[in-house]
Amino acid sequence: MTKINIGYHASHEQFKPSQLVDYAVQAQKAGFTAALSSDHFYPWGETQGESGFAWSWLGAAMQATNLSFGIVNAPGQRYNPAIIAQAVATLCEMFPQRFWIATGSGQFLNEHITGEKWPAKAVRNQRLKESVDIMRALWAGQTVTHKGLFEVYDAKLYTLPGYMPTVIGAAITEKTAEWVGGWADGMITTSRPPAELKRIVEAFRRGGGEGKPVYLKVQLSYDISIERALEGAHQQWKNNVFPSALLADIRGPEGFDAAGAMVRPEDMYSAVRVSDSPDQHVEWLSRDIEAGVSHLYLHNVNLEQERFIHVFGEKVLPHLNTMTNQIN
Repeated sequence: MTKINIGYHASHEQFKPSQLVDYAVQAQKAGFTAALSSDHFYPWGETQGESGFAWSWLGAAMQATNLSFGIVNAPGQRYNPAIIAQAVATLCEMFPQRFWIATGSGQFLNEHITGEKWPAKAVRNQRLKESVDIMRALWAGQTVTHKGLFEVYDAKLYTLPGYMPTVIGAAITEKTAEWVGGWADGMITTSRPPAELKRIVEAFRRGGGEGKPVYLKVQLSYDISIERALEGAHQQWKNNVFPSALLADIRGPEGFDAAGAMVRPEDMYSAVRVSDSPDQHVEWLSRDIEAGVSHLYLHNVNLEQERFIHVFGEKVLPHLNTMTNQIN
């Protein structure tokens, strides 16, 4: 039986890094045990309007709290994986057993800034696997030279983590979930209806993920009324309701804004869990746990973070903390 870990999602696309440190501190006081963020160069739209450098923020946030932290990152284009390996090793040496990295194939939104060609999905997956192999070799103390979809020459880390850091595979589709099951230490995906989530988890298990943890980033909008919750979700997150195949290839925030202009407030219900009822959120999150999720990362997509942290700490987390998950 595995105790459920419940984390706070620190959204660099929506808030200044200084604010997010404060929110992480508040989240710990409220009972959250973990935090998650994404390594973006751009926000999802001009309305969100922020894009702090997550790696700088991590050192400050981890020093200010005792939470475990994860980051979603795409090595291979914007970053040479040797640089990411060094960043991960440093955080793991400073804060042992408190940091993990989720690796994905990336989005054009962030990766195009290097001016390199944006590869097809299959090539990006191959590049991702090469990156993870190199990072693991560097964490093991090896000297690495590699010539493939990127190059590494004579790289060796002198500050080592002292253990092998956890690499979680990011997956949105069943096909990707099955693939990451064979090489990742776990999987992270995004919230979706129970039957669809169960299929993603089953694909991960089928591909080699038996006994490995499943992390879930939950998009929700909580506020004092359903009207405010819906308005906040639409204002901040309407650009993110489209399939990943579309979102992965949009060039910049203005492109996301153009797509989001077609989204009505009522359309948000298909992509974000909108409710002013803590009990409703407990019910939804309980279904995630029943589907096989062991780590929940809650992203309140509207701007009312302090209210969300306080109310969920008081009325949602206590219920979830009593639940356990049998990893199948």
